[in-house]
Amino acid sequence: MADLLKLGVLISGSGSNLQSIIDHIEKGALGARITMVASNRPDAYGLTRAQQYRIPTAVVSHRDFENREAFDRELLRILQGAGVELVVLAGFMRILTPFFLRAFPDRIINIHPALLPSFPGTHVQQKALDYGVRFSGCTVHFVDEGVDTGPIIIQAVVPVFAGDTAQELAARILKEEHKIYPQAIRYFAQGRIVRNGRRVEIRDAGNHDAALSNPPPEG
Repeated sequence: MADLLKLGVLISGSGSNLQSIIDHIEKGALGARITMVASNRPDAYGLTRAQQYRIPTAVVSHRDFENREAFDRELLRILQGAGVELVVLAGFMRILTPFFLRAFPDRIINIHPALLPSFPGTHVQQKALDYGVRFSGCTVHFVDEGVDTGPIIIQAVVPVFAGDTAQELAARILKEEHKIYPQAIRYFAQGRIVRNGRRVEIRDAGNHDAALSNPPPEG
């Protein structure tokens, strides 16, 4: 247990990505353990998920603090007290301050339901549909001081079908989120991530030279 990467997972909602991480840990596919799950919302179902596995939880309501840095200071105190080595944002709907980011340099990651740098921010599935893209997907990236602007670790691509709703596209993307987020954490735990400025290299990841086309090519 002492050698396992200690994770602190921050949530604001249902925690489906948290559940995926828990599942991968439980089946031995991810060499890590979650030492704290924290939420800014007391009604976040992800807290219930964590408690079912006897994972320590904390609620830090942003409404109880006069500013963002005061909120982050309390969050930081809790995570450091739990010995957290990697902070995992899993549907955490707060922007972290530079104060918090400096405490975990290159040790905060996030998952975003679009192929960054396209469609940062919120409501991204509808934005993708409105723009008329043929592919969408999800991105795991390091967190920096921008909004969804940090260096990219891993991405997954899904097709966009005619007649898709934002909810249907989101569900298709979510299936891939549940695959690549544990994979990104595994890369980190194995020491395989090498960052060079904006570029992130994964040691021994190999290459995949298959092109995608939507609609598929004919002839």
